[in-house]
Amino acid sequence: MTIKEIEKEFLNLSDAEKREVLRLLIADLEMETDENVERAWLEEAQRRYKELKDGLVEAVPANESIAKAKERLRDVR
Repeated sequence: MTIKEIEKEFLNLSDAEKREVLRLLIADLEMETDENVERAWLEEAQRRYKELKDGLVEAVPANESIAKAKERLRDVR
């Protein structure tokens, strides 16, 4: 089925049916985006773990990281 054929069929649907088709399409796109984001975060976590394991970076205690982040936020305001 071509895009034009799909468009023609879509335009013949009731408003309720169009909304349902749009909901399904958007859900499909969001799922793909979620998978891409999840994959990117997994790659980032693996990269960071390797850097830590290889001694390229040092771990910073959470309380220090949070304190630095709060300080930076105060400086921005």
